[in-house]
Amino acid sequence: MTDTTRLGDRVAIVTGAASGIGRATAQRLAADGARVACLDRAPGVAETAAGIVAGGGTAIALEADVTDQASTEAAVARAEAELGGPAQVLVNVAGVLRFAHAHEMSVADWDLMVDVNLKGPWLMARAVIPSMLEHGGAIVNVASSAGMFGQAYNAGYCASKGGVVLLTKALAWEYVNRGIRCNAIAPGGVETPMIEAIDFPADMDWTLIGKNTAPGNRMLDPSQPAALIAFLVSDEADGITGTVVPIDLGITC
Repeated sequence: MTDTTRLGDRVAIVTGAASGIGRATAQRLAADGARVACLDRAPGVAETAAGIVAGGGTAIALEADVTDQASTEAAVARAEAELGGPAQVLVNVAGVLRFAHAHEMSVADWDLMVDVNLKGPWLMARAVIPSMLEHGGAIVNVASSAGMFGQAYNAGYCASKGGVVLLTKALAWEYVNRGIRCNAIAPGGVETPMIEAIDFPADMDWTLIGKNTAPGNRMLDPSQPAALIAFLVSDEADGITGTVVPIDLGITC
């Protein structure tokens, strides 16, 4: 259930907000009272922000490249200026996924996943932490079940999301006495455009893929991880930092 006072009119920044978990998270944070800066490179980000505004919330759409320092810093500055306050919530959702045999994965695909999935959350955190040191704040990084255990044909994604797990813990501990909380969620399969666009290797062993999915190939709706994120950035989760919360229908049991 949403609560328009839950986030107290805080400025929230959500990356990857054009679709999937990012869009659902932006919508949920706005419904809980946040003023939301929706960041993405995809044109759908404007639709996300427009939908929030049409529903009575406050949101802006910003084009940003999370792999570029200047772009992330400019996006945070614009978000704070246009939404009229310091960024106190950051949710790093932007991500890319490529499947391939580890020995055949292109260096370009490896670099893309590490840049977007791992460097991106660090650059965004780097840009918002100065404001959070003055005003307090909460960061949630979207990791993955792929960052919790090894998955076949997924070495680059596993490596990048495993890095997100430890980035989260490092930030949480470094700023534990300075008013900043940092947590991560680790979704399993979620019905998003990224999952729908997966291109598996033609000659892969399908018996190795079953480890990645819940029984019956059940998938989450994006609203489910969004609700968990909304809790983690709220004052209700004030005692939680440095955690990685699985939301995966049990596959990491």
